[in-house]
Amino acid sequence: MGNLMEKKRIHCYYSGMVQGVGFRYRTMTAARQLGVDGWVKNLPDGRVELVAEGEERILTELTAAINKVMGPYIEDTQISWSAADNSSKGFVVKF
Repeated sequence: MGNLMEKKRIHCYYSGMVQGVGFRYRTMTAARQLGVDGWVKNLPDGRVELVAEGEERILTELTAAINKVMGPYIEDTQISWSAADNSSKGFVVKF
């Protein structure tokens, strides 16, 4: 039963036309609404990087929300899952 509440971590890279379209702001809004910890930032190569921690179900909701709103701008998504390391409190946009 304890496994259901175990925190996980996702590390995502989104590519496509994902900068300059409100991607980070919308991701931060969704993450905060879901109570996810982590950060999102633009990368010099045009991708957006996301690190988020929370329950697996909540992280799946977060990625679904991002895809629903930002899907037209996303060409590719790379997601890796791991155990949470609790390095973030709250959710921020990094610059």
